[in-house]
Amino acid sequence: MFGLVVRFTCKDEATAETFDQLIGETIEGIKAHEPGTLVYTVHKVDGEPLLRIFYELYRDRAAFDAHEEQEHTKRFFGARDDLISGFEIDWLDLQVGKVTTP
Repeated sequence: MFGLVVRFTCKDEATAETFDQLIGETIEGIKAHEPGTLVYTVHKVDGEPLLRIFYELYRDRAAFDAHEEQEHTKRFFGARDDLISGFEIDWLDLQVGKVTTP
């Protein structure tokens, strides 16, 4: 498995709303076209209205690379920079866990 956590900080409440809409559109593309994306979740943080945390798990590095090349992902990349003041990425190295597969 290959994973990451990304923290995005939106510029203000208006851009946060637009960012959330953009995420919704992107998620639809992920659901429809990315079988190797196992988990792709976006969280709001209690008490931090401008912060969004993405948690992403992929079958392997190849599935992540395929995600990065999708048109919906490229659209997200192109639109996000006008909406955020910054982001941080943590690359995850699975040590232990429980995974349920369908």
